[in-house]
Amino acid sequence: MQVISFNCKLCECRFNDPNAKEMHMKGRRHRLQYKKKVNPDLVVDVKPSLRQRKIQEEKMRRAALREEFWARRHYNMPEDEEGMYWEDRRRYEEEYMEMVRRGNMGPYPRGRPFPGGAPPYFQGGMPRRTESSDDRHVMARHSEIYPKEEELQAIQRIVSHTERALKNVSDQLAEAKPKDGQGVTGQAVTKTDSGSAAKTDTEKATDQQKEDGRDNQLFSFQQDRDANRILKGVMRVGHLAKGLLLRGDTNVELVVLCADKPTLTLLKKVVELLPGALKQIASDNTYTVTINAAEAGLIVAGDGLTVLVQFTSPVMREQEAASGGLDRDVLSRGKCLQALAALRHTKWFQARALGLHSCVVIIRILRDLCQRVPTWSPLSSWAMELLAEKVISSVPGQVQLSPGDALRRVMEAVASGLLLPGGPGLGDPCEKDSPDAAGALSPQQREDLTCSAQYALRLIAYRQIYKVLGMDPLPAPQKVFRRDRSARKRRRSGGEQEGSESDTGKMVKTEGGDMTAETPVK
Repeated sequence: MQVISFNCKLCECRFNDPNAKEMHMKGRRHRLQYKKKVNPDLVVDVKPSLRQRKIQEEKMRRAALREEFWARRHYNMPEDEEGMYWEDRRRYEEEYMEMVRRGNMGPYPRGRPFPGGAPPYFQGGMPRRTESSDDRHVMARHSEIYPKEEELQAIQRIVSHTERALKNVSDQLAEAKPKDGQGVTGQAVTKTDSGSAAKTDTEKATDQQKEDGRDNQLFSFQQDRDANRILKGVMRVGHLAKGLLLRGDTNVELVVLCADKPTLTLLKKVVELLPGALKQIASDNTYTVTINAAEAGLIVAGDGLTVLVQFTSPVMREQEAASGGLDRDVLSRGKCLQALAALRHTKWFQARALGLHSCVVIIRILRDLCQRVPTWSPLSSWAMELLAEKVISSVPGQVQLSPGDALRRVMEAVASGLLLPGGPGLGDPCEKDSPDAAGALSPQQREDLTCSAQYALRLIAYRQIYKVLGMDPLPAPQKVFRRDRSARKRRRSGGEQEGSESDTGKMVKTEGGDMTAETPVK
C-alpha cells in the first residue's frame, strides 16, 4: 500500500494526512511564508503573543479598576470627607480641652477652636445636581408660555406673505419710477445711504436666492440692474426676530428701509398696491391693509394676526436743514428713528444674547412676569433684554447657569438696587454715550421694581419659586434607589414548608387550597 505524502516547499514541511495539509494551508505560518516569498500584498492579521495578551489584559483590568475607583469616590466622596472632617474636629477638641484642663489656661474657649475651614459639605467644587427644583419649575413654566407650533406656523406664513408682497410692490415702484419721475415720493430721490446700499457680489447673490426674511436678516429688494430702488429691503424686528414670542402673541413687526426719507405719499402708494400683491402671492388667504401714519407705516391683518410695517431710512439720522425746515409730507421722524433703533437692537441681540445659555428662556419668563404683574409692566422689553444679558454674561469664570440659577441671579441684580435712582443703571450699547435704557422709569416705579424683586428673591430662597412664576407647585420627583445586591431572599431550610414566608408568620396551605396564617406561640 502506497502512502500519499504532501510536501510544502514554502514552509519546508511534510504531511501524510490531507486534513493536516488543508489546516496547514489555512494556518498563519503558511500565510506568513506565502506573504514573505510570493505575494507581499497579502493581508495577515497580527496575532499577539501570550505575553502581549497578558499585558493587554492587565491594562484593561487596571483601567476598569481605576474607573470603578473614581466612580465610587464620586458617589462616596462627600460622605467620606465630611465624616473625616467631623472626626478630626472631635479629636482636636478633646485634646484641646484636656490641655486646657491640665495646664489651667483659664476658662474654656468659646466658639469653634478647630483651625480648619468649613466642612467639605459646605465647600465649593462638589458636583452639582443635574436639575434642581427651581430648574424644573422654570422649564415647566417656559413650556406653558412657549407658542404652539400652529401659532408659529401662522405667524411665519403671514410674515412671509407680507415680505414677498412688499418685494412685488418694490418692483412695481421701480418700473413706474422713470414714467412718474418725482410723482411717487414728492421729491427727487438723489440721496442713498452708502452704508446700506453698498454690497458685495456675494451678498447680492445671497439676497437673490432668498425668498423671504425667515433667517431674521435683511431681505433686500436690491438687484444689480436697478441701483436706485425706492424700497431697499425689509427686515424682521422685535420679538419675532429675537425668538421671544409667547403663547398668544398676535402682533409682530417689520421695518422697510427706503432710499430716501419716507413720505406720506409713498406710504399711500404702497397701501394702494399691497393688497393686489398679497392677493397674487396668497390667493387662499384674506388680508386687509390699513394705513397707520401715526406709526409711520401700515398694518396687515389676517387670521387673527397683525403685522406692523414701519418705514424708515438711514437719512433720517441727519438733522433738518435750517433753511429747508420741516417737510409736512415726511413721516414722523421720531417713529422712523425708533424703527432704526429696533434694527440695531435686533442685530445686537442676535450677536450677544441669542447664543447665551439660558438667556432666551429667562427673557421669556420675564416677559410673562411683566404681563402678569403690574409692578413689572413699566419695564420695557429692551431694558429687560439688556438686564438679562448683562447679568448672565457677567458670571465669573464663564460658568453656564441653569435656568433656575439664572432667574435667581437676575432677581438678585434688581433687588440690589440696579435700577434705583443713582444706581448703575442699564447702559444702552446701541446708542451714543450709552444712555440708561430704563431712563423712562419714574423713581417710584424703580423703587417698586426693587421691592418686588426682593420679595421674589425671598420666595425663591424659601423654595416657593412657583409663586414668582404664577403656577402651581410641581410634585416632588420620585427618588430612585439602587437595589442592594446583598439583600437577597434567604434560602429555605429543610424544616420549612412549601408556602412558608418567614419565621414570624408561616403560610400553611390546606387541602382546600386556601392559605391560612399561623402565628407562632412564643
